[in-house]
Amino acid sequence: MDKNSDLKFKTVDEYLDALSDAHRSKLVEIRKIVKKIVPEADEIISYNMPAFKYYGLLLYLAAHKNHIGFYPGSTSSILHFKNDLKAFHTSKGTIQFQLNEQLPIALIKKIIQFRVKENTDKAIAKGKIKK
Repeated sequence: MDKNSDLKFKTVDEYLDALSDAHRSKLVEIRKIVKKIVPEADEIISYNMPAFKYYGLLLYLAAHKNHIGFYPGSTSSILHFKNDLKAFHTSKGTIQFQLNEQLPIALIKKIIQFRVKENTDKAIAKGKIKK
């Protein structure tokens, strides 16, 4: 996705339709994983990127020139999985999955499950849901 693009997306499908096949296939794969793990998650566009909400922000996704940006919505995710993430470029809240490599499906599932638990625990603590 060209960062200078003036396109403003209203839906995740619009975002995906604007991508190359390589980018789209990886994002669709992650999207399917999210929907399988947490089917109740709301799919939205936020900051002009696909995002999922489940008792708060769960994660963002974005297509970049040579990688997929996976933004798990919290620094704690990056810290918790730091040993598993050694093979990937990371920053405070970002994991990069290169386009020319297979997605680490098992790791992505673990990170999403971790985020679901984080958000659920916060919602319980705030009284938004009961145990």
